[in-house]
Amino acid sequence: MVTLVNPHGGESLKPLLLEGDALIAESKRAETLPKINISSRESGDLIMLGIGGFTPLNGFMSKADWQGVCDNMHMSNGLFWPIPITLSTDTVSAESIGVGSEVGLYDGESGQLIATMRVDEKYTIDKAHECSTVYKTTDAEHPGVAMVMAQGDVNLAGPVKVLSRGGFPETYGKLFKTPAETRTEFAEMGWSRIAAFQTRNPMHRSHEYLAKIAIEICDGVLIHSLLGKLKAGDIPADVRSESIASLCENHFVENTVMQAGYPLDMRYAGPREALLHALFRQNYGCSHLIVGRDHAGVGDYYGPFDAHHIFDEIPEDALETQPLRIDWTFWCYKCGGMASMKTCPHEAEDRLLLSGTKLRKMLSEGEDPPPEFSRPEVVAILQKYYAGLSDDQNVKIKLEGHSGQ
Repeated sequence: MVTLVNPHGGESLKPLLLEGDALIAESKRAETLPKINISSRESGDLIMLGIGGFTPLNGFMSKADWQGVCDNMHMSNGLFWPIPITLSTDTVSAESIGVGSEVGLYDGESGQLIATMRVDEKYTIDKAHECSTVYKTTDAEHPGVAMVMAQGDVNLAGPVKVLSRGGFPETYGKLFKTPAETRTEFAEMGWSRIAAFQTRNPMHRSHEYLAKIAIEICDGVLIHSLLGKLKAGDIPADVRSESIASLCENHFVENTVMQAGYPLDMRYAGPREALLHALFRQNYGCSHLIVGRDHAGVGDYYGPFDAHHIFDEIPEDALETQPLRIDWTFWCYKCGGMASMKTCPHEAEDRLLLSGTKLRKMLSEGEDPPPEFSRPEVVAILQKYYAGLSDDQNVKIKLEGHSGQ
């Protein structure tokens, strides 16, 4: 019998997405409510609440929850949570909303109705405090910091009723999977030990190696791609998923990997985001999270293995999903294959260090990455994408800073 890890904080998933008659009725009622436009990040968070990815949350966090998460990584009820899940609006809009009233939440870009919300609390925060505790920096050049500093000045807290999946199923088809769907598929495949591989990049040889290490000790690997917003220069989800599908088809044993996507925007919070990645992968049914070098990092804001160490700083019972911590990996010419700092005795000049940033730079400059760097099938798909970019877009890619998984 297949036994999967429990959803976070309890025994069952807690999806907040309405269906059927309830969805129709609430969508109609939303037309009568005050309208609040929300950011792409907030839309992604709502969709995760809707599909049960943020189980057991029932909406956006209160000030006490925000404070506890920033300072101690737990909510006011003691539930472990590493990054605030909050909703904000401007001061004028907030003044027109009474505590206890309800609002409709609309995606600020598409104009689509995403949810309704009962406003239980209105509060302001010290944005710099959130940035320094969660992102470990207040540098405005950090994309996560920029996101926090740009949000509205008033946070709204309260439970939500989610009314949409934001077009993700229509855009990405079977790639978009809910936690209930991955759990069902894991059970059908007979998997109980599953490692999640987090990626916002196409998979080069180092990523492939990380996944294959995990397959040696687990039943399978969920290659879980971010489908939400990225920073400039990152490769779009459809191109990324096509290249990953090609890699899986040609270089993995059948029924050892599953590819899926999830709807969040990237926060680039490094170690804290690694914990969030483990938390919601627990909801998806994964027992482990592969944590390599510079997980969820950007630029030089975090040490290469800060995301490894943070798992030692949380209570033992905080998460069921555990990290698979893997050292720096590379191609070693003397070893004749992929290796890591733990397995390769050779010198730096014998090693080809791999990174998504380096791969994107080579492709944007028209170079052919060597087969030790990336599989030819993957390179062909990416070269086709880069050939269609303008010169200005390629210049942006060359100038972008380093970022990890």
